[in-house]
Amino acid sequence: MSNTIQILGSIILATIPALAWGLLFYLKRPEDRRLSVLTFLAGGLAVAPILLYKLSWDYIPWLNAFKFAENYQNDLLGMGSIVTIPLSVIITFMFVGVIEEVMKYFAVKSVDSNKLLTVDDAIEFFIIAALGFSFTENILYFYNIWLAEGAAHLFIPFLFRSGFSTFAHIMFSGIFGYYYGVAHFAKPILQEEIKANRRHWTIWFHKTLSIRKIRLFHEEKIAEGFLLAVGLHAIFNIFLEINATFLTVPFLVGGYITLTYLFSKKNNHKKYGKLLEGSRNHSANPHKNYFHSLRKLIDRRDLQN
Repeated sequence: MSNTIQILGSIILATIPALAWGLLFYLKRPEDRRLSVLTFLAGGLAVAPILLYKLSWDYIPWLNAFKFAENYQNDLLGMGSIVTIPLSVIITFMFVGVIEEVMKYFAVKSVDSNKLLTVDDAIEFFIIAALGFSFTENILYFYNIWLAEGAAHLFIPFLFRSGFSTFAHIMFSGIFGYYYGVAHFAKPILQEEIKANRRHWTIWFHKTLSIRKIRLFHEEKIAEGFLLAVGLHAIFNIFLEINATFLTVPFLVGGYITLTYLFSKKNNHKKYGKLLEGSRNHSANPHKNYFHSLRKLIDRRDLQN
């Protein structure tokens, strides 16, 4: 194979940040080794559907969401005279954020047959899935740069991908993992506290989808974590797209502070006995989901018409 060196070299380069970040989190909180490996592999394989989606553009062009976004490239959103961002860029990277966070979420779900027993587990395994996803993504980045520009141009991308991009994935998934954990392990007393302060849009959203009250809290927290992860992911990518790389440093520092805050918040809930340990308030694979609820909504509207 003519590109064997580039392939093997890219795998080795991608292994370094995955190993470094993985050991950092694993030594901090050792988890089931077999489940950790499976989660990492699931995260790595989660890139495959995205690649297949991109390949489908050659055969089904209308599936290309980026082409749709191009319709809005002349619509500009600005922050005074400082910077203007085409609406197409925002749409594109919101879409990218949705796809990537959904795939990492399903990577965790695929191995979580009620194996995650605490909020800590949820955060940890979301981070492991993010490392697997980032590992595969880095291989593709390094390989493409190596082929297009040569090995001499790999150093800066290696440093950036290893430090900034990999940590960004960890941050997005870690925050999502916290909400996933709270959704599954909050005791009724904590659920009531959070419900009392919930936002009106989440109430409307779940009433619209006719989600049962018994699952309302669970679905709200999953949705909240998902939207936060997607939003942060999009902001990070937009900074890179508009060449505002200098903003990624305070952005990631802020993300780290947020993740640290969530850990302390979780520890506070744990201290006062508001979190379950070793059991959960909902199964990892509930028989009802958004698609079921959407179908009910459509059926009800058909009857009304």
